[in-house]
Amino acid sequence: MRTEKEMMELIVQTAETLQVEAVALSGSRTTSHSPKDEFQDYDVVYIVENLEELISDLSWLDQFGNRLIEQHNVLEHRHLYLMLFEDGNRIDLTLCPKEHIQEWVDSEANFEVIKDDKGLFEAFLPNPKRYWTALPSEEEFATSCNEFWWVSTYVVKAIRRNQLVYATDHLYGICQQELLKVLAWQVVSDRGTVDIGKNYKYLFHYLPAEQEKEFSALLDLNSLEKVTRSLFSTMKLFNHEAQELAKKMGFAYNHIEAEKMMAYAEEKLSNH
Repeated sequence: MRTEKEMMELIVQTAETLQVEAVALSGSRTTSHSPKDEFQDYDVVYIVENLEELISDLSWLDQFGNRLIEQHNVLEHRHLYLMLFEDGNRIDLTLCPKEHIQEWVDSEANFEVIKDDKGLFEAFLPNPKRYWTALPSEEEFATSCNEFWWVSTYVVKAIRRNQLVYATDHLYGICQQELLKVLAWQVVSDRGTVDIGKNYKYLFHYLPAEQEKEFSALLDLNSLEKVTRSLFSTMKLFNHEAQELAKKMGFAYNHIEAEKMMAYAEEKLSNH
């Protein structure tokens, strides 16, 4: 596997070959508390003036090495080339027209400028607090609670209809995301604004190990029976954490709605 030094030299060398205007690195390699391991990507942006020329013939990507798999995407004005190489390294390369630097900067929590002879990045600052969580307003808290209990009915419906994928998608993709949000607010209420990372990846650094274990147990969703158990446990945990947060914050909490929804789920699924 090529070393970090070798990869960075290759990234800069390729940029010079292509006459790229500027190069920056973002993602976990620019964050000191991110774990260092072989799976860290090289999240790179090339700021370019000749985008159309570069995307018309992508043979220059071969300079980075032989790929096991790759994916090409277009996001607004940027072109993304995600590449996993045979030696295990991965580069997520963005080509960004220089007139749209702000668009790229706005998409990143943090970045380091690697090469910028013309000072194109000087007017732009990264947003290191992009994934920081602050205390919610009472309206935000109420909206989160309502979303959780409302979407729980979709999970109930899907279980009754034997729709495993639909049930799992709504349980993890929405209900448990609202639970993670409330857990993050619990952390903030005790510690102040914190960096929870993308997709809550640092959240459990701030919580007791048993709490991470409790949440992890909710993620066993490979059958309708397990989804049903997870739904009941998720409801119970959300109800507890939401009530605790409401007490700390002095917010109203609609415990009657919560109790009705838990009873509804119990009624519809008790014999399923």
